[in-house]
Amino acid sequence: MSDTASQWPDLAGRIIDDETGRRHVLPVRVYFEDTDAGGIAYHASYVRWCERGRTDFLRLLGTDSRRLIDGSESREPAAFVVRRMNCEFLRPTRMDDVLVVETRVKEVGGASVALLQTVLNGERRVFEAEVTVVLVAVSGKPLRVSQEVRAAFAPTAGT
Repeated sequence: MSDTASQWPDLAGRIIDDETGRRHVLPVRVYFEDTDAGGIAYHASYVRWCERGRTDFLRLLGTDSRRLIDGSESREPAAFVVRRMNCEFLRPTRMDDVLVVETRVKEVGGASVALLQTVLNGERRVFEAEVTVVLVAVSGKPLRVSQEVRAAFAPTAGT
C-alpha cells in the first residue's frame, strides 16, 4: 500500500461479511459535476460510481486492476471488462447527497463474474445494476478466473 493510501484507509470503501453475505460498500458524494442544471445526478454518474465500486472491491480483495493489466497477477496481462450491464434507475439523487455503492458477487463463472450493485441514499435504493464482467487478455481472448480470485470473492468462514 502506498504512503498516501495508508493515510486514507477507507478511501477504497470496505468489505463487510455478515449474515447477508459478503459485500463491498463505497461512499460517494454527488458533486456539481455529477449533475444537470437542475442539480439531479446524470444517469452516467451511476455507471461511474459502480465502476469505482467494482474496482475498489477488487483492490481490497488483493486483486487490483493495475496488477492484472501489468501481468503480475496472471500468466499474461489482462483486465476485467464489462460484457453486460442491466440498469434500473429507481429514484433521483441530488447534489450533495451522500450515497453508498454496494457490490455483491452473484456468481463466478469460468471467465466471468456476475455482480449485483445497488446505490443507496440512506436506506432507500436509488439505482440497481446487474453487471457481468469477463477476464480478458490484452490479446482479446477470455481467461479463466484464477482460484485465488475465486477464493477472494467467497465470504469468510463463519458468515
